[in-house]
Amino acid sequence: MKVIIAEKPSVAREIAQLLNANERKEGYLEGNGYCVTWALGHLVSLGMPEDYGIRGFDKASLPIFPNPFQLTPRKIRQAKQSNPDPSALKQLKVIKTLVSRCDSIIVATDAGREGELIFRYIYEYLDCNKPFERLWISSLTEKAIQDGFKNLQPGANFDGLSQAAKARSEADWLVGINSTQALSIAAHQDIYSLGRVQTPTLALICKRFEDHNQFTQRKYWQIQLQHRKDYINFTSVSNLQWEEKKQAEQVLKAIEREGKVIVEDVAVNPIKEQSPLLFDLTELQKEANRKLGLSADEVLKTAQSLYEKKFITYPRTGSKYIPEDLWPEIPELVRILNMTEQFKPAISTLKFGNFNKRIVNNLKVTDHHGLLPTTKLPSALKASEKAIYDMIVYRLLESLSEHCLKEVRQITIKIHHYEFSIKGSRIIHKGWRSITGILSDNNDSDKSINDHQNTQETLKELPEFTIGDELKISQAELQEKTTQPPKLYTEADLLSAMENAGRQIEDKDQKKILQNIGIGTPATRASIIETLISRNYIIRKSKTLVPTTKGLQVYELTKDKKIANVEMTAEWEMALHQIEKGELNKDQFMNNIQQYTKEITHELLSLHIPQENIPQVKCPKCNQHNLIIKEKVVKCPYEQCNWILFRIICGVQLNINDLTQLLTQNITSLIKNMKSKNGKKFDAYLTLDDTLKLSFKFS
Repeated sequence: MKVIIAEKPSVAREIAQLLNANERKEGYLEGNGYCVTWALGHLVSLGMPEDYGIRGFDKASLPIFPNPFQLTPRKIRQAKQSNPDPSALKQLKVIKTLVSRCDSIIVATDAGREGELIFRYIYEYLDCNKPFERLWISSLTEKAIQDGFKNLQPGANFDGLSQAAKARSEADWLVGINSTQALSIAAHQDIYSLGRVQTPTLALICKRFEDHNQFTQRKYWQIQLQHRKDYINFTSVSNLQWEEKKQAEQVLKAIEREGKVIVEDVAVNPIKEQSPLLFDLTELQKEANRKLGLSADEVLKTAQSLYEKKFITYPRTGSKYIPEDLWPEIPELVRILNMTEQFKPAISTLKFGNFNKRIVNNLKVTDHHGLLPTTKLPSALKASEKAIYDMIVYRLLESLSEHCLKEVRQITIKIHHYEFSIKGSRIIHKGWRSITGILSDNNDSDKSINDHQNTQETLKELPEFTIGDELKISQAELQEKTTQPPKLYTEADLLSAMENAGRQIEDKDQKKILQNIGIGTPATRASIIETLISRNYIIRKSKTLVPTTKGLQVYELTKDKKIANVEMTAEWEMALHQIEKGELNKDQFMNNIQQYTKEITHELLSLHIPQENIPQVKCPKCNQHNLIIKEKVVKCPYEQCNWILFRIICGVQLNINDLTQLLTQNITSLIKNMKSKNGKKFDAYLTLDDTLKLSFKFS
C-alpha cells in the first residue's frame, strides 16, 4: 500500500478521485492500493524558546541557539500560553498510522520550497524511514496529475530544495526570535517584532516616507508655445527651466516679439515593443494592485482559489517563461479559450502556426513555469476571480502576439538661442497592443474589471517637418511648475522594490552580483506586507503604504543596524538559491547566520531606549494595584481582579493622555476617525460604564 500526502484536503480529494481511492475514512481516503491523506498546511514547525526551557525574555539567555532544533506539532495561543493545536495532533496521528502500514510514500504537497518543508518536517517528526517519491506538477487538471504520476521523481532529487527550505526556516527563527527579544528587552519589555525580511521591508517603506515628507518643493517655470501646421494643432515646451519668474517673463516677451521659430532638428526613431512575458506571481500582484486596487495578499488568495479549482496553473511561481516541451500544448489551449465568446475577438488577431515564441526558455523556468490558464474553462466565478483569470488569459494572448512597432518623433525648434521640443508618436503596427485595444473596445460592460488591460498610451499625431521649416507661434504662455517628492509606496511599488532590492546596492561589484536578487520570494512577499500591518508597523492609506508611529520608532532604532540591511537579506536569498542547487553547504550558511545573530543581538541589547512617560494609575476595579500599561493593552497585575482594557478602539489607539483622562475622570477627549463595523467613520467620547466596560458618548 502507498500513502499519498497532499497539502490540503481539497487537493487530496482531486488526487483520490483520479486514483479511484473513494472510500472515505477519518482523515484520509482509501482504495485501489492507495491511502490519500493531507497535511492541513504546516502541521509541524520549529519549537519555540519555551520548548527548550527558556521562559520569558531573559537577557542572560540571548542569543538562543537550539542544537539541534526541535520539531513540535503546530501550536495555537490560548490563555497566555501556546498549546498544541488539537486538529494538528489528530491529523498527525492519522498520518503516523498510515505511514506505519505503508510500503512507500508519494509526496503531493505543493511543488515548491514551503511544500517540501511541510512534508519533510512531518517525515522527521514521525521519525519515518519509508522510501518516498515526489509528485511535481504545475496544475491540478486531470491530465497534469496523470502525467505527474507517470513521472514520479525520486525524493532524493529534492534534497537540495529541502535543505534550502530548512535553512530558511531556521535562519528566520534565529534572527526573528533573538532580535525580537533583544529589542523588547532594550525597550523595557515592550514587544517589538523584528525579522530577517520583515525589518528590511519596513526600512524601505520608512525611508521612502521620510524622503517624501522631508522633500523641499521648489517652483520653476517653463514656456509653452502653441503652433498649427497642415491643419494640426500641437505644442512645444522649452528645454530650459527657469528658477526666477522675472527672467522667464523677459524671455517670454522676447519670444512673443519674434513670433516664429525655426525647425533645427528632426529625429524619427522606430521603436520595437516586444510582447510582454507571462505573469509570475509578483508581476500579477503588481498589475492587479495598480489596476484593480487588490492587495498582494488578496491576489495570492484569489489565484490560489483559481488554481485549486483547476482554472490556472500553480500561482506561486517566480518565472515568466515556459519550457520547450510545453510549447506544443499552447495552440490547443488557445483553441479551447476561443470557445469563450469574450476571448474570440482577441484570439482572431493571432496568427495560428506562427505564434510568438518569446516565452519559451528552458533556462529561465524555475520550479514552475509562468502563469497560464488551463484547458478547463471556468464558470460562476466571483468578480475578483474573473478579473484575475481574465488578466492571466489576456497576458497569454499578448505574449503570443507579434511585437508592436511605433514611430517616436522628437522635433527640436529654436528661437534666439532657446531650444524647444515637440514630441509625438504613432503606431505603425499594433501587434500585441491590438489585444488590449480590442478588450477596451468590446468589453465596456466589464470596464471596471478589465480597464487594467487598456495600457496603450496616448499617442500624439504630428505633421511632417523638415529642417529649416518656419513655424508661427499662435500663443505663448508661462507655465508655473513644482518639483515633486518621491511618491509613497503603493503595494505594487513595494513589491517592485522588494523584487529588485539588489539593484539599490551602491557598491558596484556587489550590485552586479545581486542585481537580480530580491528580498523574500514571490510566495512570501504578500505575507510580509500583511505581517507589518498586523504588527501595527504600517497601515494602508488610500492606495499607499505608510508607517505608523510605532513603525517609524522601530525604523529609527534599527535603520543603521545589520537587521535592516537590505543588501544582507538579498545575499541570503542568493545563498538559499545556491543551497537548493547544491552549490553551497547548509551548515556553512547556518554558521554565518549564527555569527550574524550574535552581532545583531549585541547591537540591539546595547540600544538605549527612553521609556514613555507612563502615569501611575490605580485599577478602577480593585482600587489596589497600579495598572500595567502596554502598547495594545492596559491590565491589572492582580490575578484575582484581572481587569483589562484594549487600547485600540475601532481602529484608533488611545494615547496616554486620553487613557489617563478615561481612568481618572471617566471620559476622554473627543476621539476622531474611529471606524464602525460597516466601515463608516465616526467621532465620540469614551467612558466606562457601571460594569467598567467601555462605552461611547456622542456629542
